Amino acid sequence: MRALELKRLGWKQRDIAAALGVTEGAVSQWLAAARRGGPDAIASHLSRCGMTPKLTPEQLRLIPDLLWHGAEAYGLRGDVWTCERVAGVISEEFGASYSNSQVSRLLKHLGWTPQVPITRAVQRDEVAIRRWRAESWPALKAKARRERRDLVFVDESGFYLLPGVVKTYGPKGQTPVVDEWQTRDHLSVMGGVTSGGKISSLVRPTSLNGSQSIEFLVHLGRLVGDRLLVIWDGSPIHRRAEVQSFVAETDGKVHVERLPAYAPDLNPVEWLWKHLKEVGLRNLTCLDLEQLHMELHLALGRVRQRLDLVRSFFEGAELEL
Repeated sequence: MRALELKRLGWKQRDIAAALGVTEGAVSQWLAAARRGGPDAIASHLSRCGMTPKLTPEQLRLIPDLLWHGAEAYGLRGDVWTCERVAGVISEEFGASYSNSQVSRLLKHLGWTPQVPITRAVQRDEVAIRRWRAESWPALKAKARRERRDLVFVDESGFYLLPGVVKTYGPKGQTPVVDEWQTRDHLSVMGGVTSGGKISSLVRPTSLNGSQSIEFLVHLGRLVGDRLLVIWDGSPIHRRAEVQSFVAETDGKVHVERLPAYAPDLNPVEWLWKHLKEVGLRNLTCLDLEQLHMELHLALGRVRQRLDLVRSFFEGAELEL
């Protein structure tokens, strides 16, 4: 009877099946019986097969809210939802028994899909991060326009000889193999992205320090402009005494602002690194740092030619240009 009611409300047959935890074939039979003999035929069929809806529509609507509390709220170890765990929640909350396949269809109907979580620091201050996006970012853009400064985000990353492995197609049963030179040798890279779409970089085969921060600011002055509004995080190499002295000696030509702590996703350069590692250099094996440096240079060159891609880094950081 519930299937017939949902059909009258305009539901699709596959959605009805998912909501009621039955097969599409069963729903098809019920609706066919209703077309032939009306609701009484449905009642007759139901009395023969003994099938009744396991959850009411109201209970179905509660499931997403229950799951949003996280698996650990139900005493489970690790904040991971599997079909088996969701079935346990449904049993605990509503006393209904669902198989894993039924739960899978039900979650799909509710708009829940398997996803890899994003890891974020527990120390993040989400209120401060939202405030920075809503208040500080517009103020910094206005400051850059008012003082005729070039606004540039700066960040650092490491690029290793170990390839960044991503999914690729291959023959069934034959897992593709990516050879790697097993070493922790890497390039340290400092990068800058301007609000106008310019990308600059500084590459070194050793760890970066305060001197390289100064070197990069000088490089930005030549490449971007001599009046800079630099936005970076609170890395120790940005807070060195020599860096602060250099900024002070520019007589206001270089102004520095710091991002909120534990918020790398606010920096468009982080999205540049993500693109380079997961797209530009994906599954790429380099035998030495010289080859890696060349491939990184070529990948950066490809990004520089796509202003739309650079703008997408700001969109990823949820910063409106």
